[in-house]
Amino acid sequence: MKVQILTAEIGSTTTVLSAFSCDASGKLSFLAQGESYTTVAENDVTVGIERALIELKKRLNDDRLDWEVFIASSSAAGGLRMTVHGLVYDMTVRAAKEAALGAGGVIKLVTAGKLSKRDLEKISRIQPRLVLLAGGVDYGEEETVIHNAGMINQLDGSIPLVYAGNTAVSDEVREIISPTGREMHFVDNVYPRIDELNVEPTRKIIREVFSRNIIKGPGMEKIYSIANKPVIPTPAAVMLAAELFSKVYNDVLVVDIGGATTDVDSVTDGDPEISKMLVSPEPRSKRTVEGDLGVYVNARHVIDHIGEKELRGEFAYFDEIVGSLSPYPVNDEASRFSARLGRYCFETSIRRHAGYIRQMYGPTGRIEVAQGKDLTAIKSIVGTGGLLSRSRYTRQIIDNAKSLSGNHSKELLPGPDVRIYRDRNYIFAAIGLISTVDASLATDLIDSALEELQ
Repeated sequence: MKVQILTAEIGSTTTVLSAFSCDASGKLSFLAQGESYTTVAENDVTVGIERALIELKKRLNDDRLDWEVFIASSSAAGGLRMTVHGLVYDMTVRAAKEAALGAGGVIKLVTAGKLSKRDLEKISRIQPRLVLLAGGVDYGEEETVIHNAGMINQLDGSIPLVYAGNTAVSDEVREIISPTGREMHFVDNVYPRIDELNVEPTRKIIREVFSRNIIKGPGMEKIYSIANKPVIPTPAAVMLAAELFSKVYNDVLVVDIGGATTDVDSVTDGDPEISKMLVSPEPRSKRTVEGDLGVYVNARHVIDHIGEKELRGEFAYFDEIVGSLSPYPVNDEASRFSARLGRYCFETSIRRHAGYIRQMYGPTGRIEVAQGKDLTAIKSIVGTGGLLSRSRYTRQIIDNAKSLSGNHSKELLPGPDVRIYRDRNYIFAAIGLISTVDASLATDLIDSALEELQ
């Protein structure tokens, strides 16, 4: 059997292969999926892919499988591990952080101001795959970013650098870094003027650098050799799908509950009236990562957040369930438990992603200002990830989404009229991948991929 597109999502926990072909009308449709554990621990991710391929062939009822296009994303082995460095936390540092997260980065360290020797020690321990250096508006403060370039020069020369700071000193930064032979990329300033974000050029180059360096991962060179497009971070693929969805259905919020993290992506400009109240700008496309909210690897953190006593009261076999947690629950009680953790991850991650209204005092007295991302204009929420796509308890996990704004009136949350969808076949990231090949084919998939939950 020959399919048109085969996608691979190499996650931190599982590896998923999805097959797609055009139907009689010419629209791309989902055929089947195979899944296995990711095999980073075996020092070769292709082992997991081969196992997933065997499962896919079984689902297609065909021992032979070929494809026209193969594309892949990865978040295995720590994903796109990065450190971010800027001048002022609420300005250039925050802008650089937004750019890194939106590109699928896993940010391990953020610093503001001049780097110290202790900072360099931390960076060395982290062993980032990329360092992002920003600082200063264009033609503004220069000293800090020049100092930081000199400090970064002392790091392992194999770590690539992206410079997205004050363009007035780009040449000087280049002169400082270039003698080491370090891979360097210079893009437009992420924060060119006060209250202006310019994150897209940085996001684009981060994805490109990741694609070139992911080949160094265990077994990734084999994937890279057969892929028709560069391998991109899985979170970047999800963001691409969210942005594609927003072109069809307007403002969208995507919640991806995984085994290790819960990621939230929003594509919205927010309410115009609230925009006037914002104390600092927000990007239209924003991603946040909750590293303590996962239903498998980080389940213990979620249990602690909810309260072990409360969960013991709800689940008679609590110890047995926790002792045998798996991405693939073995019975209904384990499924209910994962869903209970998922419900907390879903609500908490949305609230952390959202901004809020607060009061402050100015020359004219008390005023209300908005801080953070405004989600009040969101029209649709999409639930994806293995749990939300496959659990029989998905409705119970997300049924409180429409009441969030009523329960937390000062937070900039989606309203009660928001429409809620489930990624029924766990292909949302695949849609983002396919959009890099053909956006129209990827758009075809959106309607069939999503199930609206009433």
